[in-house]
Amino acid sequence: MFSTPRLKKELSELLGNPPFGIRVNVEEGSSVLEAELHGPKDSPYENGIFKLLLELSQKYPFEPPRVTFVTPVYHPNIDSRGRICLDILKLPPTGAWKPLITLEGVLIAICNLMNCPNPNDPLVPDIAKEFMNEKETFDFKARKLTKIHASAPKANTD
Repeated sequence: MFSTPRLKKELSELLGNPPFGIRVNVEEGSSVLEAELHGPKDSPYENGIFKLLLELSQKYPFEPPRVTFVTPVYHPNIDSRGRICLDILKLPPTGAWKPLITLEGVLIAICNLMNCPNPNDPLVPDIAKEFMNEKETFDFKARKLTKIHASAPKANTD
């Protein structure tokens, strides 16, 4: 599936020189990439490792990848099924996807969204309201869920 020159180049760069806090796995013969994002520093997601799936259609880069979180995230723009409300993941006229956006750009945008939620365009209105009106409660819940679901397993020292 990952046979176009552009996609080969993108994947080579992502695997060989990934952006800080991002790791990508490629399974041969699949149209799905696995990614891991490290929670942004100074955010309630700090120290968490979040798994995502990126599904690429045959029309990529003319269609955006379908990206979902596998790891649960307490966030106004990410729902309980892992769907993400981010304009670059949607085609125009409602979205801002452009073929010049790369997979690296998508992953960086998702990291930025984790660090700076957009409560004005929420996927989960109750969490957005909490983020705007009860920031300490939001941070507590986001940190707690991150610790439960996104913490790296402790090394066995026995």
